[in-house]
Amino acid sequence: MEWQRTINGALARYTGFQLNRVGKTGQPVKAPEPVKTPEKRPDAPFRPPADPENDRLLTAPVFIISPVRSGSTLLRSMLNAHPDLHAPHELHVRRLSVDFGTSLAEKAMAALGHNRADLEHLLWDRVLHRELVRSGKRHIVEKTPANAFAYERLAACWPDARFVFLLRHPASIATSWHEASPGRRTAEEAAQDALRYMKAVQRARAALPGLTVRYEELTAEPEKIGRAICDFLNVPWAPELLSYGTPDVVKKGLGDWKDKIRSGAVQQGRDLPRPEEIPASLRSMCQTWEYLP
Repeated sequence: MEWQRTINGALARYTGFQLNRVGKTGQPVKAPEPVKTPEKRPDAPFRPPADPENDRLLTAPVFIISPVRSGSTLLRSMLNAHPDLHAPHELHVRRLSVDFGTSLAEKAMAALGHNRADLEHLLWDRVLHRELVRSGKRHIVEKTPANAFAYERLAACWPDARFVFLLRHPASIATSWHEASPGRRTAEEAAQDALRYMKAVQRARAALPGLTVRYEELTAEPEKIGRAICDFLNVPWAPELLSYGTPDVVKKGLGDWKDKIRSGAVQQGRDLPRPEEIPASLRSMCQTWEYLP
């Protein structure tokens, strides 16, 4: 019965025991131990490649550094339409990790001059290079928003990397982030979570050279901004950017999946929020990004 399952669940949570039919021993059966969440492994010390010519297959990869829900899927779709640029869905390469398995393997790699981060960087480079070669294009563009939290490693892994910083009105980001999963987070929780990304992007902007692009300008004047990005990347202008077609991967967790991005063409963004509509937690970032005086 349902009431029995409810009581058993409560007993298991709070006492570690549950009620069962008495067997031969007549003893209650202890509930199974809860599964422990594994602790996050700290990053290994990282550094630039010791021998860039041999350690890296990629040349000058491009990274879009942006918060969530800032238009990065639109920008990557536009750039992917360029005959020289391959901009796949979010690849999350910074989450690809390496384990030695044994102390002997660690010692062997250390004797070659490699620590764990060195090997992870080799793996990241190989994955992106394979993707680029299979595309038949000249340059790869990677846009995973969480890259904002790893900008130092990206710059160390590829000292010749190029960075495009994509900004959007912080309140619009928060609203879109809430609308993406309204049952998962409240509007204020969405604002606080999106703010983490915004702060990481701002740290990256302060530390790295690159081109800053605003979503509002990209949607209002796509050709003007597209030409500026092409100039920055030293590739010719391609009108295909304005009608990019349906992205090859439209799936939640790998980029935007909404109907607007499926349209295949640049569309006008939403109206900017009025100053009084901006959450207090985002006002400082709005000032930093010059959306508020």
